[in-house]
Amino acid sequence: MAISAAVPVRLPARLAAPAPGWELTADVCVVGSGVAGLCVALHARAAGLSVAVVTKDEVGDGSTRWAQGGIAAVLDPADTPAAHARDTEVAGVGLCEPAAVQALVTEGPERLHELISWGAAFDRDPTGRLLLTREGGHSTDRIVHAGGDATGAEVQRSLVQAVAADPGITLVEHAMVLDLVTDATGRASGVTLHVLGEGSADGVGAVRARAVVLATGGMGQVYASTTNPSVSTGDGVALGLRAGAVATDLEFVQFHPTALYLGPDARGQQPLVSEALRGEGAVLRDGAGERFMAGVHPLAELAPRDVVAKAITRVQLRDGVDHVWLDARHVPGLAARFPTIVARCREAGIDPVTDLVPVTPAAHYASGGLVTDLAGRTTVPGLYACGEVACTGVHGANRLASNSLLEGLVFAGRIGAALARELPVPGPPAGTDPRPAGLLDAGVRGALTATMSARVGALRSGAGLAAAGERIALLAEQAGDDVEPGVPGWETTDLFTVATAITAAATAREETRGCHWREDHPDADDAWRVHLDVRLAADGGVTVTRRPVGTSPAVHW
Repeated sequence: MAISAAVPVRLPARLAAPAPGWELTADVCVVGSGVAGLCVALHARAAGLSVAVVTKDEVGDGSTRWAQGGIAAVLDPADTPAAHARDTEVAGVGLCEPAAVQALVTEGPERLHELISWGAAFDRDPTGRLLLTREGGHSTDRIVHAGGDATGAEVQRSLVQAVAADPGITLVEHAMVLDLVTDATGRASGVTLHVLGEGSADGVGAVRARAVVLATGGMGQVYASTTNPSVSTGDGVALGLRAGAVATDLEFVQFHPTALYLGPDARGQQPLVSEALRGEGAVLRDGAGERFMAGVHPLAELAPRDVVAKAITRVQLRDGVDHVWLDARHVPGLAARFPTIVARCREAGIDPVTDLVPVTPAAHYASGGLVTDLAGRTTVPGLYACGEVACTGVHGANRLASNSLLEGLVFAGRIGAALARELPVPGPPAGTDPRPAGLLDAGVRGALTATMSARVGALRSGAGLAAAGERIALLAEQAGDDVEPGVPGWETTDLFTVATAITAAATAREETRGCHWREDHPDADDAWRVHLDVRLAADGGVTVTRRPVGTSPAVHW
């Protein structure tokens, strides 16, 4: 059943850009160089396929290397896949897809050992056994880490090294993906992209391939404050929507409650101020110096992340401010015990030993994305998605800690197996794309991200979402033929596309479930135990459709 999207925006059906002036050919084009993208590349090479990896920055950048958590896998004989599945489904609050969860928990250990064979070194005890720890939501110790809180960096290091050693993988760095290229049958046959000045070629070009795998990561930059790197502008989801792919569960965005607030003009990734400080006694205060968490939850500042993030947002809306204060001045030995956090604050001109620290909730992880089947196929033939850009159904309404890197490992392997058995010869090229092209003015990006943080953030309401929709529609009127093609306009248009889709889904879901919190609908409602599929219509509008758990949108492969 279709639902009114409530965001009256007409989005460009493709990005305005010069015609490709150069081409590169490979069997498989992988867009993204985090754990998902590089694992897909290695699996495709194992199948004897040539691979082009396109990455927006350098191959070592992206969200994977910032992952402080670990990788969850059933390695202890006393643990079971059923227990891991149960923990995952509890976190997902009724929206996990059981078959996807089953694939994750049963295939995860093998994929983790495969990662170790590619060179990843995880923490071990003196006897050489992998150290297992526990994180929030897990019923037993099943998390492996590397370097304590540097798991992502070690995973990225090992995969970059493995990819660099394979001559069958062509790496295109500093390249922003623009739009999908299809053949005359509508099947994906490559992408257009723009290689920035530091890349190996200039200007807009194309990668021609027999399959395209999107592994572009998240879309946290659609918010004014995010833990995501600056490259996370939702390019993969936006490209997929323009190509006709279905996205789902976009309303489920996780927020970390305490990112360091660097001012209203701050752009890019915001540093985290770990909840470990609150564990040692740091407290949250409003602008008047009053502590506000004590009356919100019995655990006060140590309440679950979503509770703390929502409480901070309430104070910010109440007082008309964009941050609150973390008071860690009384934490004993602060500088010695938390040297990294103290150093980062001091770089910003704040000394936590003597000063209050400005903090604000930050977008952290997107549980939704382009919907895929168990082989990573999207609803567009020839187009796959893996990692945070994809919605496999594993996370449901809320991601369980340390399942995200695992998801990338498991479904990259499944995509590799699919590529090995089903890669067709490309059809004849398509003719000229008749769809209207356009761009949004990059000058409105700040207003867009501020609107998303204020109205479509950790705390939502019908009135706030309606106001966000109206504001987005007003800002979107600044699209036109006179906007200069380039990275600022392309990124802003991608951000508008995902902002519109998130807002439409959040407006439609009239309940509170997982990390989607509606103050005007504070309870979960079994009638909403459905996925909300988002599509971009031919006229640039957004449609939202209910889909029951356990079913899939039509896939024409």
